[in-house]
Amino acid sequence: MSQSRLTELTWREVRRAGEQGIALLPIGSQEQHAGHLPMGTDTLLVEEVLDRALAVLDQEPSAPEVVRLPALPFGHSPHHLFAAAVSLSAATLGAVLDDVLDSLVTSGYRRVMVVNGHGGNDEIMRLAVKRFALRARVTVAACSYWTLTAGEDEAGRPDVTPGHAGWFETSLMLAARPELVRTPVPARTPVEPPPLFDHPPHPGLTVERHGEWERVDGSTDDASGADADRGGRLLDDRARGLARAIRAFDAASR
Repeated sequence: MSQSRLTELTWREVRRAGEQGIALLPIGSQEQHAGHLPMGTDTLLVEEVLDRALAVLDQEPSAPEVVRLPALPFGHSPHHLFAAAVSLSAATLGAVLDDVLDSLVTSGYRRVMVVNGHGGNDEIMRLAVKRFALRARVTVAACSYWTLTAGEDEAGRPDVTPGHAGWFETSLMLAARPELVRTPVPARTPVEPPPLFDHPPHPGLTVERHGEWERVDGSTDDASGADADRGGRLLDDRARGLARAIRAFDAASR
């Protein structure tokens, strides 16, 4: 596979890569993740999944040509400002994505994939790629890494995935960056009633209520049982899923 990083290419190499290659843009956030995970958890995890996915593709013959952009480290996190976050407004994040995507097409790229690591970015990212395809002759894709599973591992807990600063993210961080996890991870005090953003009163509803994040102390579920081995398996499963998605996007957009 021809795999390169935009930061390390000359402008002529960027132009040549854009003729056939897929530009990959990871996006994350800087926000509170309870008391045991670092602010950059979402950015670190999306980069880890992308690292592993590209390593999977690198073992395959005739794998896609990709150019990896630096991760966008800031996202839409106003719901975490009660503790600490560096947050872009929805309008600003949308405008940043517009400008990055427009820059890529001006630089010669016709295929772009955005890989997201933060739930608060998801709707904004998807709207940005829809707008992009309306104004430019491109083929563009978007995904959040936790949704792309290979379906080959039973280590997960769908009831708390992806969550926030809970069992899922903490397990992944114990596998990817254990030195950044503050241990022992304390048990989370049960919260009743459960927050409506995570437990809507009827299927299909999106419900937000003021003050819910403060009430749950910044996490959605108990992370004290997080496990590095299961986290590594979950990372690999997401990486294989992402690798398959990149390969499928490549085949469909040639």
